[in-house]
Amino acid sequence: MFDYATYLKQLHEGNSEINPFLGFMGIRYESIKEGYARFRMTIRPEYLQGAGLVQGGVMVAMADESIAHAIMPLLKENEGLTTVELKSNFLAPVKEGDLVAEATVFKKGKSIIIGDCLIKNDQDRPVLRCTATFLIVTEKEKPARKTKEQPIVAPETKKEDNRQTQLF
Repeated sequence: MFDYATYLKQLHEGNSEINPFLGFMGIRYESIKEGYARFRMTIRPEYLQGAGLVQGGVMVAMADESIAHAIMPLLKENEGLTTVELKSNFLAPVKEGDLVAEATVFKKGKSIIIGDCLIKNDQDRPVLRCTATFLIVTEKEKPARKTKEQPIVAPETKKEDNRQTQLF
């Protein structure tokens, strides 16, 4: 299972290469604590869609990463996480400046975590609100595999329901 504690420590220490996606998007760590994360991103020209506004998916990606990072300090050693659902409300258009994402954990259950994120522009105006549901993935011990000899089938044919099917 991924070592979130070490990852968060390295992120806090300024290792910007630990998460290639954050580096690619220019999303900068500002603060992470139990159930909370804050990130900042300067808008680049390549984030703009045809009308000159930030493309919505860019902000949704920032919100998803922010919520995930708010969850990470809450995970046990044998737990991981994956996004299973996102709902986003676009509140205002944005063209330039910085975006600041603040994410919090709303509820942590045994297998599901719900988080919220509010992204504001650098004038403190809300531009996106996102709620996400994450699945807690636990690492389980795999039982020893029984070895059983498999019948040898020639690579050029495969027997299926008393039919021969050509594979190549």
